[in-house]
Amino acid sequence: MTRENKWIDIGEIAKAWVVEAAQHIKQALEGTFNVEAKSNPDDLVTDVDRSTERFFYEKVTSHFPKHHFLGEEGTAEKLDRLDGTVWIIDPIDGTMNFVHSQYHFAISVGVFHDGVGKVGIIYDVMNDEMFYAVQGEGAYVRDTKLKTITTSSVNESVVGVNARWLVEQRAPFRGELERLVRDVRGVRSFGSAALELAYVAAGRLDGYVSLKLSPWDYAAGKVLLAEVGGTITTLQGEELSLLEPSTLLAANSSLHSAIVDQYIKGE
Repeated sequence: MTRENKWIDIGEIAKAWVVEAAQHIKQALEGTFNVEAKSNPDDLVTDVDRSTERFFYEKVTSHFPKHHFLGEEGTAEKLDRLDGTVWIIDPIDGTMNFVHSQYHFAISVGVFHDGVGKVGIIYDVMNDEMFYAVQGEGAYVRDTKLKTITTSSVNESVVGVNARWLVEQRAPFRGELERLVRDVRGVRSFGSAALELAYVAAGRLDGYVSLKLSPWDYAAGKVLLAEVGGTITTLQGEELSLLEPSTLLAANSSLHSAIVDQYIKGE
């Protein structure tokens, strides 16, 4: 690496790989692909997900043989620690959108070193819109630097929430989320956690809530939000795990505190 900040160089390499992977995905959409269900009929995976993850795995291991790899589709062995440099990748976040509408899905790449986010990339494949951040260097959408996200009150906020969490009788925090949804200005659901986190970082959403996500869903978004003053934790305000599934709340700092204190903890 030639620059003082090697993460800038690694980020540039990762961006090039993301664009290359996106071209393969677009080509796959011109033909046919296999669709399978994983844990339930709504948890979909395609051979394009798997081939895209293999593409990244081969790139990372050949260029950075000492780095580690964590991906949704199990290309590499499961990690039990975050020592060293770890690439956390979702090859297609929003697979249901990919299958049904062939729109609103993203490639998500987070690079962490000893558990600290260094590079985050979320790429909306069909809109050709890249959200990108390097620790300490700011966050960008395409070539425009993102501003620090502004504070907002609950009743002035538009929040990303999946409506399914509100209708499933046994869903945790169902009552709390029903109260939140009644009080906010509006609710949206785009079907891709990575994109919704990118939208929070870009100020298009004021907050985003989920009851079950995996590290590859939010790793890149965590890096983006750190660069624009956002807060991302579990729904109860605790540190996110990068090795296990978790609930998630991402928002500007004041809205985050209001949701945790007034709705989740009920203080």
